[in-house]
Amino acid sequence: MLKLPIRQLATRFPRTCRSILGCRFATTDTTKPEELEASVQSQLSENDLKRLNNIRNIGISAHIDSGKTTFTERVLFYTGRIKDIHEVRGKDNVGAKMDSMELEREKGITIQSAATHCTWSRTLDQIQSENQENHASKEFAVNIIDTPGHIDFTIEVERALRVLDGAVLVLCAVSGVQSQTITVDRQMRRYNVPRVSFINKMDRMGADPWKVIQQINTKLKIPAAAVQVPIGGESEMKGVVDLIYMRAIYNHGDKGEKVEYSDSIPKDLQELAQEKRSVLIEKLADLDEQIADMYVMEETPSPEQLVQAIRRTTLARKFTPVLMGSALSNIGVQPVLDAVCDYLPAPYEVENVALNAAESEKPVTLVPSNTKPLVALAFKLEEGRFGQLTYLRVYQGSLKRGGYLYNVNSTKRIKVSRLVRMHSNDMEEVEETGAGGIGAIFGIECASGDTFTDGSVHYTMSSMFVPEPVISLSLNPKSKDTSNFSKALNRFQREDPTFRVKLDPESKETIISGMGELHLEVYVERMRREYRVECDTGKPRVAFRESLTKKVPFSYLHKKQSGGAGQYAKVEGYIEYMDAKEDDAGNVVDFEFVNKVTGGAIPSQYIPACEKAFRESLEKGFLIGHPIKNCRLVLEDGAYHPVDSSELAFRMATITAFRGAFLQADPIILEPIMNVSITAPVEHQGAVIGNVDKRKGTIVDSDIGEEEFSLLAEVPLNNMFSYSSDIRALTKGKGEFSMEFLKYLPAPKYVQKDLITEYNKQQQK
Repeated sequence: MLKLPIRQLATRFPRTCRSILGCRFATTDTTKPEELEASVQSQLSENDLKRLNNIRNIGISAHIDSGKTTFTERVLFYTGRIKDIHEVRGKDNVGAKMDSMELEREKGITIQSAATHCTWSRTLDQIQSENQENHASKEFAVNIIDTPGHIDFTIEVERALRVLDGAVLVLCAVSGVQSQTITVDRQMRRYNVPRVSFINKMDRMGADPWKVIQQINTKLKIPAAAVQVPIGGESEMKGVVDLIYMRAIYNHGDKGEKVEYSDSIPKDLQELAQEKRSVLIEKLADLDEQIADMYVMEETPSPEQLVQAIRRTTLARKFTPVLMGSALSNIGVQPVLDAVCDYLPAPYEVENVALNAAESEKPVTLVPSNTKPLVALAFKLEEGRFGQLTYLRVYQGSLKRGGYLYNVNSTKRIKVSRLVRMHSNDMEEVEETGAGGIGAIFGIECASGDTFTDGSVHYTMSSMFVPEPVISLSLNPKSKDTSNFSKALNRFQREDPTFRVKLDPESKETIISGMGELHLEVYVERMRREYRVECDTGKPRVAFRESLTKKVPFSYLHKKQSGGAGQYAKVEGYIEYMDAKEDDAGNVVDFEFVNKVTGGAIPSQYIPACEKAFRESLEKGFLIGHPIKNCRLVLEDGAYHPVDSSELAFRMATITAFRGAFLQADPIILEPIMNVSITAPVEHQGAVIGNVDKRKGTIVDSDIGEEEFSLLAEVPLNNMFSYSSDIRALTKGKGEFSMEFLKYLPAPKYVQKDLITEYNKQQQK
């Protein structure tokens, strides 16, 4: 073990050294996870604890094409949930179980998150411990949600992580941490989800797990260390060395279903295994007080002590254990299931908070007991064969078939006629879903994010984060019968909060908006296949924004007299630029209305009309008709007439005053900038970089390997159309890319001029 001078140890482990030596060093205490869950655990019965200890709710998340669905397919096979393994792209005309949609099997990508469940036996001789009573010889019920990797379907990851207790982060052994990996990491942090990391594709040429672990530490900024070492490299990979128990693990059988545990570690790996075990212990000593005590006293932790330390630090989201293998080659999947049982939380070990509407939305910590009042969250909607299928996570109480639910959001009372447990697109009828479980019910009208109770409490759960769409296109059905067209759009909007539909009042066209070209392309294709509606699509339109650059005062009198009661309203104040900020609910706010009117210059009943007029004006800007952002309107003074003033008069005055001031405030057009991640063979590097430069992109980071190179660039979305065909042509079909919205920046002057000219021409038609 690495030995350090006591002064250096004291700096790294202040609390430990203070307790041993009586030294005084500054330190900041952190709350232990066990302290956070103590109050919840004390309210659980012995039966609840016994049941919950054996439940794990996990998500499988990663960058696109890292092998999530392939990994999930192996998990289902090894747990006995499916009888055979099928490939993702459906070459055998079957396809992966979790990619049930025909479109998913054709494209080889996951479009919708899919839920399933399985059981995994964690046996005593595998654990090699006498004190793991909760785990020994127990079957764990594992609820799994396989999520998409493509950024266009990021809402599927958001809604899954919102309701899950833990996650398996899958990384490619060659590409390592990629753009969507960083996005998934951000989502996990948003919902406080602990994770186990699995480096997949270890059998590929150029696989380098140590580089990937370094990237987890530096790019994702979460301490990580390997708990395994690969046996053999690339195509010669045979298994892994377990660094906790210092044993070799091999997979045998046609599909890796037989796991062999051997105390004999290959001689050429013994030194590396000892070195990496020391790194693991040292990393844990940085994070865990008990291991730090042993480290200072130069004691060697036992396997059980290491397992417990990894569990404590993982639950506290201070550490992620890293496992290795190849799902496609059937190597190393079973140890990941063991790690899920050992290191990821049971439902009662995660703090879930609701707001009590009956007590001014006072926060309430939910207790996953079957005897408590029911609280469940609808996190996903899907159009099933028997009507709308609503996925529910039960946080408290028990959901029973034949019972009644109360929708807190819509105040409707609903009877549960059918309660099912999902297995991708298959379902099993169940009588009850207990606290900590995930189920689905049919035939109820609700929205994603609605909270359900049994009616005895009025709790509401916080909603998930929904990103704003960045791209739009017009959609026109070829058929005159538009009933199915409307049904499809209504269904897709209910299912996916990032899919928006609106009618352009000028062109009378239906405009759909989403997260990217692929996102909208999939919905247009689904409309054709599922509803038999053929559509013509217009040119994709970028979600530009308008803003202002300087503070401008306004003073406007709206006066109109045409016999009878007239219109009279005067408003004074100023508009100015403001930075976007987050509200208490975590939503981004980029506009603000401030009322500074004093002395009754404008009666209070007319102020809401002024604010409403300001909000309406922001929806359609005055340069190119796109929404206005980063704007604050301050209303300071005004005047009214006791007879002729009205809400309409103040509304018209505010709209006209705002328009005049905005056009004097040096307005600009903002364009969305995308974070573009590109991976391609090294020989095509020059062509790819040249194309990025041609599209006015800025290269932020690059990583060149032996076979492939990866590129991270910031490119205006307006310049990214048709890039998918370009990257295929430039790299002979071997390159791939993904992109996500990053920020808004002012568009170049010539682009702004062209956009304004084109908009004015359309207005004159």
